[in-house]
Amino acid sequence: MSRSTIAIASGTAIIAAVILALTLGGGSSDPTASDQTTTTSASEDAGETDPLETDPVDPIPGFDRSLLPGDLDAVSADWATDFSRTTIDYGELLIGIRALPIRDRIPPIDNPSFVTVSEADHADEREPGLALEIDGDARFYPLSILTAHEIVNDVVGEQPVAVTFCPLCNSAIVFDRVFEDAELRFGVSGLLRNSDLVMWDNRTESLWQQLTGEGLVGEYAGEQLTFVPSSISNFGDYARRYPDGLVLGPDQGFGRQYGYNPYIGYSSRSTPYGFFNAADLDTRYAALERVVNVTVDGTTRAYPFSVIEPLGAVNDTVDGADIVVLWGGDTADALDNDQIARSRDIGTGIAFHRTVDGQVLTFASVGDGMFTDAETGSEWDLNGTALTGPLAGAQLEPVVHGNEFWFAWAAFNPGAGVFEG
Repeated sequence: MSRSTIAIASGTAIIAAVILALTLGGGSSDPTASDQTTTTSASEDAGETDPLETDPVDPIPGFDRSLLPGDLDAVSADWATDFSRTTIDYGELLIGIRALPIRDRIPPIDNPSFVTVSEADHADEREPGLALEIDGDARFYPLSILTAHEIVNDVVGEQPVAVTFCPLCNSAIVFDRVFEDAELRFGVSGLLRNSDLVMWDNRTESLWQQLTGEGLVGEYAGEQLTFVPSSISNFGDYARRYPDGLVLGPDQGFGRQYGYNPYIGYSSRSTPYGFFNAADLDTRYAALERVVNVTVDGTTRAYPFSVIEPLGAVNDTVDGADIVVLWGGDTADALDNDQIARSRDIGTGIAFHRTVDGQVLTFASVGDGMFTDAETGSEWDLNGTALTGPLAGAQLEPVVHGNEFWFAWAAFNPGAGVFEG
């Protein structure tokens, strides 16, 4: 009987320590104290027998599993994924968790529990989170909770959605879960590509790239999930925009306490964890600088925080769509201090279409997270709401966008446009 042993990629043992902290719901872990990796597995730390050997089986008749790298073959031995269909080289998939089974070792939230804004005592004013509104149903997902689960399978405004967050790439993205008339449930595969979360679906067990929504391996290889517009905001701004909105609650049934950051100091590093060589990084900007990633009809453009912060508002056109990126907000860094509420202020960038009632507006910052448009003189806030002037009460339509780290955006979008001021 053959045996396959996992060869853990450089840097994944560091992530395993973080995964263990998230899985067990314990206190914070500091994976950045040293760049030296450790050979201790998460399962050994948990007092289990090291399960890093398995007897592989072939769930896909006719597919030669010897084509898979040994580590990928070992962890996927009981998966129904059709590995004969792929858009990438199998070697691009790295193992992020040293414990079997790796799938959903970071458990997604499948039955999310919410509280009202007034009940959200667990959310600090500066707490960063993903803000989502569909047909009047507004919800806020604190990054402190998303960091521990990475995926929330939810239904918002009667639309099934996957709310996703990859801490290693700082990528918070929402997808429509209805694909080919089937409602999918997404999970955490335990695999990484370019440091980014690789998801799996429960219908075909295909593998999907979180940052791009592309099907990588399996029946859905080459397919594309539909993005749903959302934004990164702080809780205070969200509560002012949606006083009757909902907030992902502090009790999700896992017996965990949220609010701590297991990736202490990660956002201050000069390079991401050991999934990249320095030669592989695009050096035009610091690797872990955040960018606003705007996507319009498949065209993507990056707006580095260091460029848009002094401008306050950036008026631009992407693939024929007139958009504006607004900058501001006292938003805490979810990947800095061990306690997110005490983390440094990094602000946020939120992108909107800038056409209202057929008129294209030109925005300028007036400070303190407030803006005016040159055409009507109306005053707007960071949420894209007109507070005073002829357009008072109007709301800008959000554009699909995110606040990813530069290294991750550049890795998945080589040659794409970058706004340089």
